[in-house]
Amino acid sequence: MALALPVPAVTIGLLLLSNIFMTFAWYGHLKYKAAPLITVILISWGIAFFEYLLQVPANRIGHSVMSAAELKTIQEVISLTVFAVFSILVLKEPLSWNHALGFSLIAAGAACIFYKG
Repeated sequence: MALALPVPAVTIGLLLLSNIFMTFAWYGHLKYKAAPLITVILISWGIAFFEYLLQVPANRIGHSVMSAAELKTIQEVISLTVFAVFSILVLKEPLSWNHALGFSLIAAGAACIFYKG
């Protein structure tokens, strides 16, 4: 008997994985400033291909129970979370209080999107 995961769980999981790929595609090359720009562009496109393989199904699946605005909001919150971890662990760039405050305000805005009252 197969265990079916809830649509929101599948959607969030795929969006999380897709954002990991996209963060590496967009920001991973910053560690390799000596590499030719055309090289990092082509590598980034290659990485982004895998992001799309996850992002498109995530939105298709998620749209069966969520609006496009809700899907985009989830994607943005995940994107900021993945980026914060990437910035600290990969780029070795710490986040300061103003980054935390800005991200918190964005999260508050996201909560407004999902408010059903």
